[in-house]
Parts: sequence; structure tokens; C-alpha cells
Amino acid sequence: MPLRSGPLIVPAAVMKRLPMYYRYLHALVEEGVERLSSQELSGRMGISSSQLRQDLNCFGEFGQQGYGYRIADLYQAMCQILGVEKRYKAVLVGVGNLGKALINYEGFRRRGLVVIGLFDSDENIIGQEINGLTVNNIRKLGEFIKQEQVEVGVITTPAKAAQEVADILAAGGVKGIWNFAPQPITASPEIIVENTHIGDGLLNLFYKLKEK
Repeated sequence: MPLRSGPLIVPAAVMKRLPMYYRYLHALVEEGVERLSSQELSGRMGISSSQLRQDLNCFGEFGQQGYGYRIADLYQAMCQILGVEKRYKAVLVGVGNLGKALINYEGFRRRGLVVIGLFDSDENIIGQEINGLTVNNIRKLGEFIKQEQVEVGVITTPAKAAQEVADILAAGGVKGIWNFAPQPITASPEIIVENTHIGDGLLNLFYKLKEK
């Protein structure tokens, strides 16, 4: 299943569905499913078969007429598309309840995010060991990033500290920042920033419940 070469222009709606494709394909591989038709595969995902084919066509030619998709091959292609086959060294800053939950989530390593350093400013947290990693003083963050060539910074601090931490991460040379703080952060254009607020999904649920 060769992927299209060169820069791709992919609609934002398609990009939003890629993690779903990855998640379902991984589950199918784990189940030992070898082959599914586009109708069977799209049915499991809750989308139309034409939508599935259109989305995949953005990246290459997949599947065979009358045969369907080889799940293992399609999963490997999706890993390539998303960059999951690469390992990204990461640090997490802000080891509170959310930070600890993320550290202990094994799914990140499977997806290519390898946390190698934990940092906090709270003296009561510094020195603790979590999932095999010792929490370091945030004053050592910049030096650690440069020394270990860290590529991704994960922010789980309170809102007021988020931008300051982002600036340290950027100065240290990270290529991407995943921000969970309830405050959007900014960085130079060459750094990819993903602002994620877990409460937004809950509010969307409440709104839909209210409207219904």
C-alpha cells in the first residue's frame, strides 16, 4: 500500500478522523481480523463507506475491488500517515492529578510518545517517583531538554504558569507542545502547538443534553 509522496493538502475534517481510524484499526489488529470490506470497516466506525474511501484516497490507493482491506497493511499505513512509527522523546511539566494520570497512561508509549522527564515547582512533589521516573525541579527543565534533545513538551500546569513553561520548552528546542492547561499558549511558527482542554468535551455534552 504505497502512500502518496510529496507534500499533501488534507482537509481539516479528514485530519480529525485519522485518530479514529488508527484507534479502530489497532483494535482490529489486536482481535486478529485479517480483512474487511469498506462497508464492514466503515460500519464499525460509524461512517459511510464512501466517506472512508474518500478519506483514505487523500493518502494513497488502499484496498482491492471485491477483496476489501487487509487490516494489518492498512494499520501500518495509518501509523506511517500519523507518524506513530517514530518515537518522540517528551517531558511532562506539572505533576498534579492530571499530570500523574497522563504519566501512567501506557497508550502514549504505544503511540510513539516516550516521556523521559518529569518536572514541577512544588517542593512536596519534587523527588517523587512516578511510573519509574523521578520528578525534577523545573529549574532544570531547559538544560534537560537541550541535553536529551527532547522533541515534545506536555504541559499540565495551572493556567497562570502555562505560557512561562511553554517559553522554556521553546527555548530548549522542542518541536511540539501539547498543552492541557486551561489557558491557550503561543509559540513561534516553527513549533507545533496543540491546545487541549478536557473540560470542553464535557460542556459539549451538557449543551447537547440541554438542547435535547
